[in-house]
Amino acid sequence: MELYDLGQVGWDDSQLTYHALAHLGREALCLVGPRTPYVCIGYHQDLDQEVDVERCAQMGLPLFRREVGGGATYLDDGQLFYQVVLAKDSPHAAGTSADLFARLLRAPVAALGDLGVPALHRPVNDLVVASSGKKISGNGAGEVGGMAVLVGGLLGTFDFDAMCAVLRVPSEKFRDKVHKTMRDNLTTLQLELGEAPPLAGIASALSARFEEVLGPFERKTSIDPEMRAEMDRLRARFSQDSWLRRRGRKAPTRRVKVREGVELVSGAWKAPGGLVRADATLRDGRLEGVEVTGDFFIFPHEALEELEAALAGAPFERGGVERAAATVLARPDVEALGFGPRDIANALLGPPAQG
Repeated sequence: MELYDLGQVGWDDSQLTYHALAHLGREALCLVGPRTPYVCIGYHQDLDQEVDVERCAQMGLPLFRREVGGGATYLDDGQLFYQVVLAKDSPHAAGTSADLFARLLRAPVAALGDLGVPALHRPVNDLVVASSGKKISGNGAGEVGGMAVLVGGLLGTFDFDAMCAVLRVPSEKFRDKVHKTMRDNLTTLQLELGEAPPLAGIASALSARFEEVLGPFERKTSIDPEMRAEMDRLRARFSQDSWLRRRGRKAPTRRVKVREGVELVSGAWKAPGGLVRADATLRDGRLEGVEVTGDFFIFPHEALEELEAALAGAPFERGGVERAAATVLARPDVEALGFGPRDIANALLGPPAQG
C-alpha cells in the first residue's frame, strides 16, 4: 500500500488527496495537513444552516464540502490528518463502519500513546484522553468513488475561538455555551504536553502504527502526475457554488456535537400561546442545563425554573421529554397559556414526522 507523507499542503489539497486516490481506485494512507485555515462541512449538511458564511468571508476562510459525512469543522496548520483509502473488498474494510473504526483507530490510539498521551477509542468515532475523557481526535468514514474511506486527525493545537465563530448558531448566548462546552470537552497535544510535537513527529508516530495495522507501505513524499490531474479535476467540481450549496438535510433543531456523548441542542417551536425556544446539553442521551425562553405566558413565574429542572435528566426522546414537562405543566397550580409538554418536545426535537 502507498503512504503519502506530504506534510503541509494547500488548504484544498489537504482534502483533495484522499478524494483523488479514492476516485482513482488506489489504496493508500495519506498523512497531510493544511498550511492555511479553512472550514470543511460534511456531505449531507446544509451549508447555510451549519456555517456562518458571511463571517467566514470576513475571516478569509474558504469553504470545502467533502464526500464523507459528519459535521462542520474549522481546520488549520495545528492539525495533522490521516486519510485511509481501501478497496471495499479489502479485509481491512470488512464489516460495518463501526468495525472499520474499531480496526483502524487502533493506530492513532497507539500513536497518541507514543507521543505521551495515553488515549482510548470511544465508539463510535472519537479518540479521547484516557485520564480525562476529553476528545483529542474526531473521525469519519464513508464511501468515495466506490472505495472505503476513513479520515481523521490529531489536534496538535486548536483555535477554539475560530471554531465557535464560524458556526451558525441561533444566538450569541448559544455560541458562548458552545465555546465553554468545547473547552470543557476537547483537548490538544499542546494542552496535554505543554507544547505540541512537530507535525513531522506526529506523522512518524502515525505511519509506524498504521503500518502495524495495514501492513508495509511504499512511502512517497510527493503527489504523482495521475493523482495531481485527478485532484485538479475534482477541484474544479468542488469549487462550484452549486456543490457547496447542494441540498443538504435541514434539521428542525440545531445540534452541535462536541464529542461522542456530548452535544448541544437548540430549537424553537411556534405554539398557539407563543414562540417556545429551548437550549440544552445532551450528555449520553439525556438532557441537562435546559433553558426555556420565548414570548409565552406562564404563571407563577417560578414554574419556568421548575420546568427546566424537571427536564434535567430526561431522555432525549419525545415521550421522555413530554413526561418530564408534564410533571410541572400539568399541575393544577401552574397555568401555561397556549403551550404544553408537546410544545416543549417540539422545540427540543422538532415536530413529529407526518404520515
